[in-house]
Amino acid sequence: MQLDLNLLTALDALLEEGSVAGAAARLHVTAPAMSRSLGRIRKATGDQILVRTGRHMTPTTRALAMRTEVHALVQQAHHLLSAQTELELATLERVFTVRWHDALTTTCGTALIAAVHREAPGVQLRLTAEPGDDTPELRRGDVDVASSAGPPSLPDIRHCLIGQDRLVLAVRSGHPLTEQPVTVERYAAADHVTVSRRGSLHDRIDDALTALGHERRVIASAPTTSTALQLAHDTDLVVTLPDATTRSSRHQLGLTTLQLPLELPPVPLHLLWHQRHDNDPAHTWLRDTATQTLRALFRT
Repeated sequence: MQLDLNLLTALDALLEEGSVAGAAARLHVTAPAMSRSLGRIRKATGDQILVRTGRHMTPTTRALAMRTEVHALVQQAHHLLSAQTELELATLERVFTVRWHDALTTTCGTALIAAVHREAPGVQLRLTAEPGDDTPELRRGDVDVASSAGPPSLPDIRHCLIGQDRLVLAVRSGHPLTEQPVTVERYAAADHVTVSRRGSLHDRIDDALTALGHERRVIASAPTTSTALQLAHDTDLVVTLPDATTRSSRHQLGLTTLQLPLELPPVPLHLLWHQRHDNDPAHTWLRDTATQTLRALFRT
């Protein structure tokens, strides 16, 4: 049997009012329409629900037993389908998954967790490793917000530009490159490490050098920024990476920062999410909190 959920609203009104006329007035329908609803409810439940006793109608034993549960179901349905009310962060309980570039997680993860916990102590964060393409995870709802160096290509993935970063060099203290001004020739002649999840030994730096008639020596690739920075700390390898998003990590390791002797476009940073969350107050709050946390990188 196909169940008409509108009957729950009618049943709730009938049990609350105790009469067909009262229930009809409450739901702004005619008495005959409410009488027909009562007939359908009786057929669906196999119970009279309301029986006439003199001039009044009395709920049956089963009706009395289900009254509280029916009312709770109707209220829950109204809550689910009504316009969302003001967000109560103090009582919000939810789990969000944040997938950022590892450098962002290292640099801003602590600040994001602190900001979220301060305003919404019931919220939990999953900080997960960055894959090659976040679009499927964003669409499935596996990831709530992600980071990207470029805007999404699909219209259902929303984005916000956080800022523009510039590339710099990081080397150990006392590295030979620190002894003289860094020229293109000296930069290309040094030993380099790239940052690549897939182990690529070539990136846009090599393309820029090739255009100038130079070729650098890439000795190794590292899967994460933190690994590459540690290699630069322990060896004479040079790592080229975004300035703002790696500044705190470079300082913690005591690395020396040098200017890149190449003219390259800035590196954009975007925050991504799926359009289904556009009108979700809790998700909007998370995005705003994440945006403020990340933009703080570009104000220092």
